[in-house]
This record gives sequence, C-alpha cells and structure tokens, in this order.
Amino acid sequence: MDHTFPLDGAVALVTGANRGLGRHFAEQLLRRGAARVYAAARRPESVDLPGVVPLRLDITDDAAVRAAAARAGDVTLVVNNAGISAWTNLLTSDLDAIRREMETNFWGTLGMVRAFAPVLAANGGGAILNVLSAQSWFAYPGTNGYHAAKAAQWALTNGARLELAGQGTQVTALHLGAVDTEFSAAYDGPKGDPADAVRAGLDGLEAGAVEVLADAWSAHVKRSLADDPSRLYDEIRAGVV
Repeated sequence: MDHTFPLDGAVALVTGANRGLGRHFAEQLLRRGAARVYAAARRPESVDLPGVVPLRLDITDDAAVRAAAARAGDVTLVVNNAGISAWTNLLTSDLDAIRREMETNFWGTLGMVRAFAPVLAANGGGAILNVLSAQSWFAYPGTNGYHAAKAAQWALTNGARLELAGQGTQVTALHLGAVDTEFSAAYDGPKGDPADAVRAGLDGLEAGAVEVLADAWSAHVKRSLADDPSRLYDEIRAGVV
C-alpha cells in the first residue's frame, strides 16, 4: 500500500501504555498533534501521563478487547505495543509460560486487529502499528518462547496488511533490539534508547513504511535472513548480541 499517515489530528489507542515503550508512544503521539490518545493498560489507574485518556484493557481478554473497541469508536490508529517475555526455553520451560507468551504476543495482537478493523474502516481506513522485535527473526537461549511468539506476530502483521488493504488500512511493523525499559531489565547486553525506537516507528508510520528497522541490530538481523544463518548464530554464541 502506497500512502502516508499523518499523526497530526489522529485518534490513537496504545496498548501497554502505562510504562516503557507504550508510555513513550503515548507521549510522542501527543507531541505530534494527535487529537486524542487512549492509553490502554490492565490497570488504567497506573497511567500517569497528562493529556491521555486512560482505558482499561487486557488484550488477552476477548470481552475486554470488544469493550475497548466499542468505547474508543473514534480511533484511527492502533499501536499494538503490549507484549510479554517469560524468559522461556522451548524444551525445558513450563508450557503454560510459553502459552502465555503466544497468548499475549500473537493471539492478543490478532484479537486487537480483528476488533478494531471495523472501527478503522468506519473512520476512513486508518493505520495499525505492530511493535515486533529483531527476535521475530532469530532465536536466543532463554527467550525462545518469545522468539516463536514474535515470529508468529510478524507473520500475522504481514497477513493482516494484505487483508486490510482493501479498506485502506495501513499496517506497519516496527522491529527493534533491546531498549532500556523494565521489559528488558533482565538482559545485561547493550540497550538502545526507547524514545529513539518509538520515534523511528512513528516516522516510518507517517511515511507509509511497511516495515521499520529501529536500530542497527535489527537491520543486521534482517540482512542475515538472506545469508548463511550459521553466521548469525556464531555471532550470538560469541556474545555479539
């Protein structure tokens, strides 16, 4: 789809907006002239950003997602930011923890897309920004449940883009490496500035980008898909990431 999406005057809903990347998204959307920003969170009382509209939402709860779509019927942009990592290995970790990762990152995002697609269509098409990860494309010891869930979310994003093109909805994927938020607190490697990642995502969205690579690591991993994959995993084992 070849069009741009101006943020000035947009009505946005951001999931997981009470902290981390989500809070940065809500804040930057306000600065860029969004007419309204729904800051969705499981505990809306924890939203402390002036100027937003707190909204109770657990994306793994289908009834809550439907209620949010009914409450926020003026939305023109959905930022699917909410996600979890339970730090799981596929063969040894608790299966329920791996299921929670898939339930949130894949099924939760899909539920949001399905619920808000009619809302976006009624409001002229609008846009969806899905916050993915460089781990959509590579495995890493201790986070392979997350890797599988993010790979599924990437596939979901690509499929939804095609299915929503007919109603004029732009679907953009944002890939990023680790950034300095509570989400990545247990990771002791290099971390980027979350504000920079959010800025890259919103810039790409406004420009009509299909996919945004927020940092050098994401760009490197994406290029590796066309290379011998053993090279990337040699780097991972050597501690490059």
